[in-house]
Amino acid sequence: MSMGKYELVCQEDGEVFEDGYGLFCPSGHKGLMRTRYEVREFSPRPCKGIFKFYDWLPVRSVYETDSCPVVFRSEKLSKELGLNDLWVGLTGYYPERDCRSMSCTFKEMEAYPTYARLRDSGGKTIVLASAGNTARAFAQIAAETGNRCIIVVPETSADKLTVTERSENVTLITVKGDYADAIALADRVVALGDFVSEGGARNVARRDGMGTVMLQFAQTAGRLPDSYFQGVGSGTGGISAWEASLRLIGDGRFGDRLPRLRLSQNLPFTPMAKAWNAGRREILPEDLGKEREDVSQVYAEVLTNRKPPYSMKGGVFDAMTACDGSFIEVTNDEARSAERMWMQCENVRPDPAASVALASLVKAVGDGTVDRDECVFLNMTGAGRDRVSEDYDLVTVAPKADVDTDVTDEELRAIVDA
Repeated sequence: MSMGKYELVCQEDGEVFEDGYGLFCPSGHKGLMRTRYEVREFSPRPCKGIFKFYDWLPVRSVYETDSCPVVFRSEKLSKELGLNDLWVGLTGYYPERDCRSMSCTFKEMEAYPTYARLRDSGGKTIVLASAGNTARAFAQIAAETGNRCIIVVPETSADKLTVTERSENVTLITVKGDYADAIALADRVVALGDFVSEGGARNVARRDGMGTVMLQFAQTAGRLPDSYFQGVGSGTGGISAWEASLRLIGDGRFGDRLPRLRLSQNLPFTPMAKAWNAGRREILPEDLGKEREDVSQVYAEVLTNRKPPYSMKGGVFDAMTACDGSFIEVTNDEARSAERMWMQCENVRPDPAASVALASLVKAVGDGTVDRDECVFLNMTGAGRDRVSEDYDLVTVAPKADVDTDVTDEELRAIVDA
């Protein structure tokens, strides 16, 4: 019997399930679910936006959009780094490169398929926590599509939540704490009932949406890269690149070797890098350092997930093992230096997380980890907030409430009902 468009496969025992916006294996396994598509050949549709990759997105409905990652060669950056086959992936607002993702982050590639998948399964209100980029992407796409969402962010991130269209569909709650506190509060909102979690790494729509960056590379370059560079907080982008690469290898036309994942974290908070470089599947308490103090010191705040999907089956550790990957730790000064290099080469300001990725490439070139002639793919995961603010009147999403971490469930219920 035909599976239909796709099915979900448990990474622990291979069980197969139909999708009903499931985030966990129905049999209770802790590992990730993965999509398996009926169409095995990579065949983008003749349109511009992310839904040209419809066959490899876990959706049955689509939204009209031109938003999509772009992949290009930056001659100036290649010369600066001394690389002969460097490709850049960019998701942001940079009209000169025909890049028009209004939230200025590749989290937008997660938002579209997540909302479409949710609509396919009944369309409940989604709840998510964010340190900035995910919130901005989901708020922007909610404004464009009419979906409702509840977003929880640290109060220090509230001023970053700007959109190009005003919307009453977004309920923003700020919490007096950090990203981990926002995650905990979002979980409590979901527990109130009537809402669904966006799911983070467990949401196949988010992972396959991020995977479109690798699909765009394959469509543009006609092959898979040798090395893939990205700054990570949860590491979900690395998992997504791995899974997309597996599908492209299955096609047979893009090579038979997985790209080496070269993922980066921002010192002093680098728990996955510490665990991986020590050869451990588990993140230990000492890997988290001083936690709140270290988190407060990083340049790229969005790269500070304290509970990443690292150890679970199908998670970051498995992706890195399969790809013979490496983790690179980047200081704030190195990230800022890379940002200056980028802006000398391209006329748009990158997000700090993208600067961390570029800094890791600079280090890899400097220590000889990357060969001058290998095919390198650098994923600049966000850019252009400076440019979009010049071309559009941005609207700051106003918080509905600012709460302490000990807010009661009754108070939370009153906020979301209002």
